[in-house]
This record gives sequence, C-alpha cells and structure tokens, in this order.
Amino acid sequence: MGTARFLLWMTIFIIVWIVINHYNSDILGDPFPFIFLTLLLSLQASYSAPLILLAQNRSEARERVSMEHDREVAAQSRADMDFLAREIASLRIRINDMPTRDFLRSELRDLLEELNRDDDDKGAPEQPGRP
Repeated sequence: MGTARFLLWMTIFIIVWIVINHYNSDILGDPFPFIFLTLLLSLQASYSAPLILLAQNRSEARERVSMEHDREVAAQSRADMDFLAREIASLRIRINDMPTRDFLRSELRDLLEELNRDDDDKGAPEQPGRP
C-alpha cells in the first residue's frame, strides 16, 4: 500500500471518480456524489493502519538485529585492537632489549682487543714471575 505504484493508481482512481461524479451527478441522480468515495477511502484507511503498524514492527525488529550485529562486530574489533596493541607493546619492549648496531660493534671491538692481547701474551717470551 505504500508503494509509488499503488499511490499513482489510487490518485488516478480518485481523480477519475471525482471527475465522473462531479459532471454526472445530475445524470446519476446522486445528491451526495462523494459519500461512496469517502466510504471507500475510510475502508482503505482501516486496512492500511494495521499494515503500517506491522511494517513498522518488522522494521524495528530488523533494526534491532542489525544493531546487535553491529555491537558484536564492534566488540570483536575492539578485542582485535586490544590484542594488536598488546602485541605492538611487546614488540617495542623486545626491540628496546635488542642490542643496537653500535653496541654490537663496541662489543666485537672489545673482544678483538682481548683476543689480540691474549695472542700477544702467548707469543711473548715468558717473563720471570709470570706463570
């Protein structure tokens, strides 16, 4: 009843009814040419009101289901974001605990110097008093 097609045909029907009854009221002998039209429109209104309420209830039910689904999706998105935030935080902590390139170079340099000292100590003649 709420479609554009129905409204178009209903408008055409009412216009035709008014035109016919307006120009032919004397011929038809009806002193009240629009009473039957009023009765028809009242009958239509009595049927359309419950249909409108039913459609509104169905619409509310669809909206409620849609809102519940949106709420579930939002909760899942929130859980995913929390998980990713925790993962990023743990990666940052791990990266801060990782040695940097400069630190590794200095450690390798120290080890190389220590190895060179050990080689120098082994290759040098024993000095008295040293084991």
